Amino acid sequence: MFQQPNQSGMQLYKEQSIKIYNSLTGKKEIFKPIESGCVGMYVCGPTVYSNVHLGNVRTFMSFDMIFRYLKHLGYKVRYVRNITDAGHLENDADMGEDKITKKARLEQIEPMEVVQRYTVDFHNILNTLNFLPPSIEPTATGHIIEQIELIHTIIDNGFAYEINGSVYFDVHKFNETHEYGKLSKRKLEDLIHNTRALDGQSDKKNPQDFALWKKAEPQHIMRWPSPWSDGFPGWHLECTAMSTKYLGEQFDIHGGGMDLKFPHHECEIAQNEAAKGVSPVNYWMHANMLELNGSRMSKSTGNIINPKELLSGKNDMMSKAYSPSVIRFFMMQSSYRSVLDLTDAGLSSSEKGFFRLMESVSLLKDLKASEKSSLDINAWKQNCYDAMNDDFNTPILIAHLFEAAKYINQIKDGSESLNTEDLKSFKEAINSFVFDILGLENTSKNDSGTDKLSGAVDVLIKLRQEARANKDFALSDKIRDELAEVGIQLKDGKDGTTFSLS
Repeated sequence: MFQQPNQSGMQLYKEQSIKIYNSLTGKKEIFKPIESGCVGMYVCGPTVYSNVHLGNVRTFMSFDMIFRYLKHLGYKVRYVRNITDAGHLENDADMGEDKITKKARLEQIEPMEVVQRYTVDFHNILNTLNFLPPSIEPTATGHIIEQIELIHTIIDNGFAYEINGSVYFDVHKFNETHEYGKLSKRKLEDLIHNTRALDGQSDKKNPQDFALWKKAEPQHIMRWPSPWSDGFPGWHLECTAMSTKYLGEQFDIHGGGMDLKFPHHECEIAQNEAAKGVSPVNYWMHANMLELNGSRMSKSTGNIINPKELLSGKNDMMSKAYSPSVIRFFMMQSSYRSVLDLTDAGLSSSEKGFFRLMESVSLLKDLKASEKSSLDINAWKQNCYDAMNDDFNTPILIAHLFEAAKYINQIKDGSESLNTEDLKSFKEAINSFVFDILGLENTSKNDSGTDKLSGAVDVLIKLRQEARANKDFALSDKIRDELAEVGIQLKDGKDGTTFSLS
């Protein structure tokens, strides 16, 4: 569902000035879009070779909130978030196997089947968490022609070279006339000093050079014809081609996770400057990391939880399932630029706060207007805007929303009052900030019966298992079919029976 424009229909951006922390300059700057009233925003999307990582979900949620706020202010926003479905070069070693091809080989399926499976998973998770869809969601494989054209331009401008069917970006040549490393604040001299010579990189003039096109080995399934070889594009190139195609050579905001600042975003700047002669982005925004129980999430250490496990409660880390809005609320209680530690205690505390807020919001509809206002609602409302205008400071906004919850209870018990106009403005503002901007959904404790539902279905699964053990297959089938009728699908697997809501 697309968000409704702000209820007043006004161009609020004319009276609300936003400051954005710009990673390029290292300071907060007043946001001035290239074209008045319009915003072009690009965010690096997922590489779809596995289930979406919860840390990535946090990044995308931060930009979903930013997208919502810009729309609320009346900006016409074109939000582009790509799908990386040619999975090579997740890091810049220029070595190893395409992650999507590797997954396809392990599972003995076509690479595009892997892509489809995990793209669907990605969309399902984001829909569950109440994300707005981006304006455009291009795929890397759908823009091979644009990427080949871009490489041609970079070669023609003297910043890339072809060797043995692969094309590399010449970082040293580029750095003679431009500044490579200005986003990540790295000097090329330091990068040279810290680079280890890696096997298989002998084709490159310098270890810092990165691939624009790689010749495919015979066993490599995902390949495309090009003037240089049958091969595949470099990871950095994909984003440059897609962002500039849909947003122009220069656009307003480029977002992504902190881990993408170097080399990915640095290489994007270099590619754009080498091809188009201009720096592509005015405001670089980076969302910070999500930790789990005080440590980095990692598959190798087992310190990991995926979104489905968090939503279902089927994991060893958390005491229960948490609803989508509680997860959103938890993440919004921290600035997008802060490291956030995901813990059971933190989620549990957020859940209590969320229900407290929702209980107050539910009382809004029953509030009665008085002749006079004893509260300055305009000042409260501007405080909410001031929080969001200060680099999208959602924790401060939430503090103001809890203040509003206090006001609601005071108006209800008669100790404070609002006149008709102020009450209308108050209700509209709360609905805008809670639902349109933070993207929360109004659920009460009674509605969020995830735990109770899980418990009830688990009882039925056990009864069904007993029926099957007693060879009462009629009863077993009856339990399964009747659950299916009310939208609960049972799935029998080697690890037992699980259920999903259809």
